[in-house]
Amino acid sequence: MLPAEVLEILICPACHGNLAYDYEARELVCSTPDCGLAYPVRQGIPVLRVDEARRPE
Repeated sequence: MLPAEVLEILICPACHGNLAYDYEARELVCSTPDCGLAYPVRQGIPVLRVDEARRPE
């Protein structure tokens, strides 16, 4: 789980949209409809690399 203060400052590296934490999938998901990339969170650390992101189903 990421603190709210951290979520407020994180942005998607691909499109600069806001990120929301998906608790079930344990990843950060871009809220921009055209982007929608999902970034993994490993050991509580967001991996904000576009080449590590996936497109949600």
